[in-house]
Amino acid sequence: MSTLSSTTDPRNNHEVDGKPIPHDQNVLQKHVGFFDRNHDGIIYPWETFQGFRAIGCGILLSTVAAIFINGGLSQKTRPGKFPSIFLPIEVKNIQRGKHGSDSGVYDSEGRFVPSKFEEIFSKHARSHPNALTSDELMGMLKANREPKDYGGWLASYTEWKILDVLAKEKDGLLHKDSIRAVYDGSLFEIMEKEHSEKKKK
Repeated sequence: MSTLSSTTDPRNNHEVDGKPIPHDQNVLQKHVGFFDRNHDGIIYPWETFQGFRAIGCGILLSTVAAIFINGGLSQKTRPGKFPSIFLPIEVKNIQRGKHGSDSGVYDSEGRFVPSKFEEIFSKHARSHPNALTSDELMGMLKANREPKDYGGWLASYTEWKILDVLAKEKDGLLHKDSIRAVYDGSLFEIMEKEHSEKKKK
């Protein structure tokens, strides 16, 4: 899989690492924005499903992901609103859906924290300085666990294992550029393009 430069987001033409981001959208919003397929600020389960299918996931994984993600985030991103059977996620409030036992790369406002991103590799990348093996990834997840935060453990494990399956290179490693690109969602666009090109062949 081709990867993206770790410092730019081509959709927004701005520097990310260590630079201010636009006030109208934080990096966490960019991360989930790919799944807002009609760009209306709301992500419904069928859009989550379509997004996963677009990057090459099978029907079963896409279905489970849509149920898990929308079921877990809908009400958290809709404070004060009556629960909806359609499980919509409001992109503007996505930072409210942050869970515990994570890497800390997103802060409480959904902004990217470069020092926390670098810690992933300085602390856990033993075999290769800019990539993680599956065992190193599991070690990171265990190190990030907060006591009795079972929901956070499950959410982190699910997110990272899906990323490992989808973005791992042929050498069996999850590379730094791929991980960086998933944080602002640009990896999803790359994967969608590659999947679309494969279907045309």
